[in-house]
Amino acid sequence: MFGSVLTAMVTPFNDKLEIDYPAAAILARYLVENGTEGIVVAGTTGESPNLTGEEKLNLFTTVKEAVGDTCKVIAGVGTYSTRESVELAEKVSNQLDGIMAVVPYYSKPSQEGLYEHFKAIAAATDRPVMLYNIPGRTVINLLPSTVAKLAGIPNIVCIKEAAGSMDQVSELKKELPSTFAIYSGDDSLTLPMLSLGGAGIVSVASHLIGTQMQKMVAAFKAGDMEKALKWHLLLFPIFKGMFVATNPVPVKYLLNEVGIKAGGYRLPIVGPTQTEQAFLKELLTNIRNLPEEV
Repeated sequence: MFGSVLTAMVTPFNDKLEIDYPAAAILARYLVENGTEGIVVAGTTGESPNLTGEEKLNLFTTVKEAVGDTCKVIAGVGTYSTRESVELAEKVSNQLDGIMAVVPYYSKPSQEGLYEHFKAIAAATDRPVMLYNIPGRTVINLLPSTVAKLAGIPNIVCIKEAAGSMDQVSELKKELPSTFAIYSGDDSLTLPMLSLGGAGIVSVASHLIGTQMQKMVAAFKAGDMEKALKWHLLLFPIFKGMFVATNPVPVKYLLNEVGIKAGGYRLPIVGPTQTEQAFLKELLTNIRNLPEEV
């Protein structure tokens, strides 16, 4: 559907904390050149709660124009408001390859409320829809039984699953049709979820190590479990280290360090502490020293 390695792209800002659209286009092309098959725009990593609807729409267009048909582009339209999410979904250009909608945060809806929320968003677009479950940020867990019910809606085709539970992934795989794709929402769980029938990863780390992640996935798909595991264990400290502070603080800091303009953060997100910066600089050394093969 969208590929195996997708990147949840950061949103670059300029010195005035306005969206730096030229930098977004450059970043998108860089990602495509370094292992990314699909880009999720204006997701959590893109600081979506701090973007206006107009900014999101402009960002969607900018990224799609930058990468064309070389990469799938998925528009993050989910908010805590069904009405706002629906309105944004309606405005997404049919040139985009899909939309993603996160579980509504803060409002703590019931499972039936979640079903109706996603049903309304799906009805507002003809684009394929990716559900996004991340209870660590939204509090509410989108249960496998609800996902199975939503899978009956024709254009709801996949889920970014970030509950962190392999038992839940097993339940999803058991309950869902084989055509429904399950993506990991946690870099460190990419390989475990692939082993449970997952389709791939919607990644943060792929901003810096997309090529290596592609090699891990390719090894798994080729049946070389030993090589896939070697890549996983080699990349594991990076997967975890890039979350030393709240996402997207570390990844934006690292992108700036390697000369890719990502800019700062909109409040309430702030930059890394001195201790975190020292850790991330050491992590960057490890990234630069990664081998070409394992």
